[in-house]
Amino acid sequence: MKRKMLMSLAVLMASGLAHGQLISDVSKVGTTAASFLEIGIGSRAVAMGGAFVAVADDATALYWNPGGLSRLPSKEVALVHTEWLAEINFDFAGFVLPLGQFGSLGASITSLSMSDMKVRTIDEPEGTGEMFGAGDIALGVSYAKNLTDRFSIGFSGKYIQQKIWHMKASSVAFDIGTLFTTQFNDMKIGMSISNFGNKMRLEGKDTMVQHDIDPEHMGNNDRINAHLDTDRWSLPLVLRVGVAMDVLERGNNRLTIATDALHPNDNTESLNLGGEYVFNDLFFLRLGYKALFLRDSEQGLTAGAGLSYTLTGDTLLKIDYAYADFNRLNNVQRFSLGIEF
Repeated sequence: MKRKMLMSLAVLMASGLAHGQLISDVSKVGTTAASFLEIGIGSRAVAMGGAFVAVADDATALYWNPGGLSRLPSKEVALVHTEWLAEINFDFAGFVLPLGQFGSLGASITSLSMSDMKVRTIDEPEGTGEMFGAGDIALGVSYAKNLTDRFSIGFSGKYIQQKIWHMKASSVAFDIGTLFTTQFNDMKIGMSISNFGNKMRLEGKDTMVQHDIDPEHMGNNDRINAHLDTDRWSLPLVLRVGVAMDVLERGNNRLTIATDALHPNDNTESLNLGGEYVFNDLFFLRLGYKALFLRDSEQGLTAGAGLSYTLTGDTLLKIDYAYADFNRLNNVQRFSLGIEF
């Protein structure tokens, strides 16, 4: 009976997403600020197609689902480097500190950076001799707690800033996530809402212009300093709901499958699918498919591998790699390093 109910739920979820895709006629891509917050964190999660909200059992839960942080048995550090599109660097560092019955604390920093570029104008298309830079950063703190032996909840607060040349925009946002382990083969159900916060607006001296407030009056000051009024843009709010289950478990070998349904405010609904095979708790193989049903998606197949190695005593080193296909935009390589201690 439970199996039939789960199958029916999966069919309804897929049909609902497909229906939402059909009735949505207007693309909302490019209508939010701080889009770097939508870049997936961690080679393991990305290799599984981003289907991680119900897995969330390592330090990258800081991004996917803070509700999973209270499930971590020991302190953990995660370091991620991504060679993003157009020669952009995307990096993440996170730390989780379990506090026993008091829950878990976490902290993270996310950075997107690129090399300085020439300032070009219509009159000087080859460059004015000046250089400008651009980059984004997000600083976060998190807290999670097990409310029961099967249900946990977590929260994150983060400061977000984007900069380009002499301009910058900032905001504060919050994430909330829950994780529930069912009695059906310990299947997990996860949910998270990310980037709920204030709108962002670019401000700085580059908006300064000189304006003549009364061009019809002779002798008035025609060089009064003024500032352009820039628009405010929403953050990329996204709702994730997912399920994950170990469909095969024999000793230290395990096969996990997972799926996430996504509802963002700047795109159409989609599904992420993924799986992970663990051999002897040492070697990991992962495969996934990202953005199924997403309109005009350039994403698709993902894959990766990982290695877990005990250094000394309780110190565990985890090295992961992920490949993500971006169709016409080539591909993206990710490398992650995790340390449990």
